[in-house]
Amino acid sequence: MTKTQTLEVRKDNWSETRLVTETLDGDLAENEVLLKVDRLALTANNISYAASGDALGYWGFFPAEEGWGRIPAMGWADVIASAHPGIEVGERVWGFFPFATHLKILAGQVSAQQFCDVSSHRAEYAPVYCQFTRAATYPIYEEVREDQDSLLRGLFMTSWLVEDFMNVNDAFGAQACLITSASSKTSIALGHCVKQRGQLKSIGVTSAGNVALCESLGCYDQVVTYDEIATLEASQPVVMVDMAGSARVLSDAHQHFADNMKYSCRVGLTHYEETGAVEGLPGATPEFFFAPGHIQTRSRELGAAELMMRLGGAYVGFRKFCDNWLKVERSYGPEAVARVYQDVLAGKTDPASGQIISLWQEGAA
Repeated sequence: MTKTQTLEVRKDNWSETRLVTETLDGDLAENEVLLKVDRLALTANNISYAASGDALGYWGFFPAEEGWGRIPAMGWADVIASAHPGIEVGERVWGFFPFATHLKILAGQVSAQQFCDVSSHRAEYAPVYCQFTRAATYPIYEEVREDQDSLLRGLFMTSWLVEDFMNVNDAFGAQACLITSASSKTSIALGHCVKQRGQLKSIGVTSAGNVALCESLGCYDQVVTYDEIATLEASQPVVMVDMAGSARVLSDAHQHFADNMKYSCRVGLTHYEETGAVEGLPGATPEFFFAPGHIQTRSRELGAAELMMRLGGAYVGFRKFCDNWLKVERSYGPEAVARVYQDVLAGKTDPASGQIISLWQEGAA
């Protein structure tokens, strides 16, 4: 028998949390695998998962008691028991996990590079959310970069795909890319990708307290505060990637650029408390970007191997870029994890820091 602990949040009040202790049956059914969760990344992305938990199904990844939710997080785990012939005890894997000490899955679609959770409740989700990458065959795996990978790998994929989507659509005729919540790591990744392409001017939009950081990164050609959107040149055609989710900010940008808003993409919800109706805005109709859909499209066009090679090569460059500014901070144990979660929820963490959490006490994992 294995005792597991999981940090859950109220679906209708994310600031309310509880620690749930459960006992897992030690006898595994055929193809079941028990994973001991080591360390996870906790970023504004996780808050976005909660905000779109019902709309995009994130609450369904790890079912919980009615009214409570288990927020998905990216990180590393070890196989501590396996009833699948192709998965060995001791393997190190990366993927989506709840804030927990353990996760039991039904393994399937096993290859040298990865395997998936094929449990019935995961069937409706895109394969990318159910995959576990095997460290032993991950071509750019470096043990010293595990925390960095937990923090950056998933969000970089999203940003790279957004930029790739805009590129294959000739940037919708735009000259500049407006990126809100510019100090968030997903936005920084997008700014980096836009800068690397070199075809669009990258404009970061952030709060006054984060202007200096955003300017120091070098991935934005221009940085303005939310109150300064109206000072931007309105005659230039732009695309907008909204990581903030603020109805007011989205409306201000659309009203300012009007028909020169050529594409409006919604990705994150760092300003989840400011969400609201955004109908009837001038310019392109805001739409949510669904990364798994673009992965499937580009895999058909380029071939899966070519797509992953392009994405992996770009990610290696981004990791090196982050060496210059990203500071990793680790927190261990349920109380520390709950405290860091509250800080991230309230937007109180330093954007230049990356929060790594573990429900295990330090040294116990």
